[in-house]
Amino acid sequence: MKPQQRRGAKAGAGRPRDSRQNAGATKPLSGLRVLVGRARRQAGTLSSKLRALGAQVLEIPFIEIKEPRSYRPLDTALRNLQNYGWLIFTSVNGVEAVWARMQRLGITRKQLTKLRVAAIGPATRKALEERGLKVAVVPKEYVAESVVKSLRTRVKGKRVLLARAKVARDVIPRELRKLGARVDVVEAYETIVPMTSRSRLRSALSDPRRRPHVVTFTSSSTVRNFVALCGKNVWRQATRPSTRAQDYLLFASIGPVTSTTLRELGLPVHIEAREYTIPGLIRAILALRRG
Repeated sequence: MKPQQRRGAKAGAGRPRDSRQNAGATKPLSGLRVLVGRARRQAGTLSSKLRALGAQVLEIPFIEIKEPRSYRPLDTALRNLQNYGWLIFTSVNGVEAVWARMQRLGITRKQLTKLRVAAIGPATRKALEERGLKVAVVPKEYVAESVVKSLRTRVKGKRVLLARAKVARDVIPRELRKLGARVDVVEAYETIVPMTSRSRLRSALSDPRRRPHVVTFTSSSTVRNFVALCGKNVWRQATRPSTRAQDYLLFASIGPVTSTTLRELGLPVHIEAREYTIPGLIRAILALRRG
């Protein structure tokens, strides 16, 4: 999808300028203020790449990762890995949570060698491979529907373990069960709204001197939590029509699922990544800037 400009924006609305650009800054995102709302421990990659391109990055987490209230279901599943044919991970968070629990239980990597492992995308695959695990399936598109499509002919009669967040879309377990798989869904971690971010976010959106030009959303959870933290009145005031390019607040989505959540909550989608990854999101922001 080609990035869209905000309705009513004049040419150059995606290209705010400041004194550094006038002074001859040459980096492609110089002068652009970008708000990164990833969980604190995950913001580094996106933030560092944006800064390398010249952007001014403001980090305010919209999401916080917590341990589940009980590890009993996950522990039971991990102690019985020999009963599963497939293990599916839909995020790096899931990989980290499961790996930490395996270490706590004394379960070794060798005990996973008979399992076939599926990862939703390249970042998740990388996290698994860094831990010495071989990944059998990574779908062409990094969304739940594509995971199901990739496993369509491989799971009938098989038992599948899906380790994920407490709250997540049910596409994978629902559709794999229709294909004849026996799917166990276990909570590996929980995502919550970091209420400590509320005052910082509202202050940033209300101050024209600090207000970001672009807000990045890397999951549906970050969208829902953004609305919970700032409230619709705050972001609507921040996105009110203006004739000044630097006043525009643009929303950048990592992919179609996140974009759907934005629209469902009444937020616009100005930028959408073609490849549903952090590098893809950055390329989409660059494309808008250059356009």
